[in-house]
Amino acid sequence: MKLDARIPGGPLAQKWDKHRFEMKLVNPANKRKFDVIVVGSGLAGAAAAASLAELGYNVKCFCFQDSPRRAHSIAAQGGINAAKNYKNDGDSIYRLFYDTIKGGDFRAREANVYRLAEVSVNIIDQCVAQGVPFAREYSGYLDNRSFGGAQVSRTFYARGQTGQQLLLGAYQALCRQIGLGTVKMFPRTEMLDLVVIDGHAKGIVARDLVSGEMGSHAADAVVLASGGYGNVFFLSTNAKGCNVTATWRAYKKGAAFANPCYTQIHPTCIPVSGDHQSKLTLMSESLRNDGRVWVPRRKEDCSRPPGQIPDPDRDYYLERKYPSYGNLAPRDIASRAAKEVCDEGRGVGPGSRGVYLDFADAIKRLGEDKIRERYGNLFGMYEKITGENAYRTPMRIYPAVHYTMGGLWVDYNLMSNVPGLFVIGEANFSDHGANRLGASALMQGLADGYFVLPYTIGHYFASSDLAKPSTAHAEFKKVEADVRTGAERLLSIQGKRTVTSLHRELGRLLWEKCGMARNAAGLKEALDRIPALRQEFWNNVNVTGEEGELNQNLEYAGRVVDFMEFAELLCLDAWHRNESCGGHFREEFQTEDGEAKRDDLHFAYVAAWECQGPDKAPALHKEPLIYEEVHMSTRSYK
Repeated sequence: MKLDARIPGGPLAQKWDKHRFEMKLVNPANKRKFDVIVVGSGLAGAAAAASLAELGYNVKCFCFQDSPRRAHSIAAQGGINAAKNYKNDGDSIYRLFYDTIKGGDFRAREANVYRLAEVSVNIIDQCVAQGVPFAREYSGYLDNRSFGGAQVSRTFYARGQTGQQLLLGAYQALCRQIGLGTVKMFPRTEMLDLVVIDGHAKGIVARDLVSGEMGSHAADAVVLASGGYGNVFFLSTNAKGCNVTATWRAYKKGAAFANPCYTQIHPTCIPVSGDHQSKLTLMSESLRNDGRVWVPRRKEDCSRPPGQIPDPDRDYYLERKYPSYGNLAPRDIASRAAKEVCDEGRGVGPGSRGVYLDFADAIKRLGEDKIRERYGNLFGMYEKITGENAYRTPMRIYPAVHYTMGGLWVDYNLMSNVPGLFVIGEANFSDHGANRLGASALMQGLADGYFVLPYTIGHYFASSDLAKPSTAHAEFKKVEADVRTGAERLLSIQGKRTVTSLHRELGRLLWEKCGMARNAAGLKEALDRIPALRQEFWNNVNVTGEEGELNQNLEYAGRVVDFMEFAELLCLDAWHRNESCGGHFREEFQTEDGEAKRDDLHFAYVAAWECQGPDKAPALHKEPLIYEEVHMSTRSYK
């Protein structure tokens, strides 16, 4: 496998403009001759489907939800970054680019990140034109707030529901194309496998989740916008339906999987309350603009009500350790700092796994009405879940699995190493390196869907001279048969354990051995135990119901099969990377004061893994990360 990133030449600031001019175009009248499949209808998928259809392509869009409005993009509540510099506080495209590179601990591809910063300014104009109700100042200008890893205010927001409002903007653009007949929508339909013909992606096999019927869909290109794999840990902030299936099955058909060990732990989540939980709830990072994070200085004070602990007896540890950024330190750093104080025995709440996020100073300074205006729905959600009023007593938060920076490898055109297979949004690896800055997920999803893919997919069509795909091709029949065989095998086991119990056991193993902190011994233990757990699954799982009918147990079992396989690659990637960087924190590689210690000499590369077939170790391919514009330095937020 050869990894050709296809990064254009020339100065960094001119690469994207130069590349757009040099790409081949498709005549407007010819665009209607091409069919495109988009898997996923979150921000990246909905934006891509609407944009491609607007250009004239015939689009089929698939989502396993009953409506694109239920895509997990709505969970990105805090805001979306853009280098508009409306606050005149020193922001610029270059500063957003540098903050993103630094925030990712110098493990992202330079050209992709600069392009992301460059098109960010267009995203806001697009969304305002769609009617997205961004917060505004009294004068009517769009308001901004800060997020972790930045010393400027560049985050546009709609209270605490930015993702939902942006998704509604993309959804109405998508609905317009559905009404015009240029997009055919397939809700409650799940991709089960990728079809590759003559080395090119030419379609998918999918299941109707209502009828259980399986069918094939052919196209000239396939776009995966299926999100991340955080639910491999069982407990995460992701919606329960989020899974790795689309990208994992594409990996098994030849697409390289890049940097799977780069998983993000979000520091601002409601702590685990018991074994009954099936997911965790995110409290937006935006809360750290006005909330102060602290724990008691003394262990014996941890059981006291927070209001009875005077200010001198509180440790505002982020402000103490990172005075330049304070409570807005990047997510990986803030998460490890919370774990550190809890490991010292100074955590609060049940199990001593929590820290306080306190708004008393902000309420005193600004008034409760202003805090309610900024974050009211978040406070309401917190009270509904915990029964506590965060206006009166501090929130309790603790880190949890959130976003995944790894994903399928793509080149500068967002195409995987399988020609015709494009991967956008969280499903690819391209923009965030080893840690994602807050408010950049929405930015990447919309940038890929609205402003990058519509150019690059046309170049692929204009450069290829391939026969029109058809579901009558023998390869479609073969993939359908393979998928049916897999389903029948699951239904035939009739063991004694539920799918959920096995998934929970896998997730606990990963959290303990490959979670917020990793070490070689723990990763080796996980790599030994995962195959045994996978064998237990195939010998003793109980999947009820029948094939060819509504069967949510079968759906879930298929996703957990993929998690069971993917978990091994995740741990293998973490085990091979003998350094700490961003969200990948190897305990053996840290500075004297507990910060991540990179090894740029040996690990400044993208780790792209190639599937070698069943029961064979994957092959590692390396794409060197060469920085022409910035200098790789020790990341410091102090």
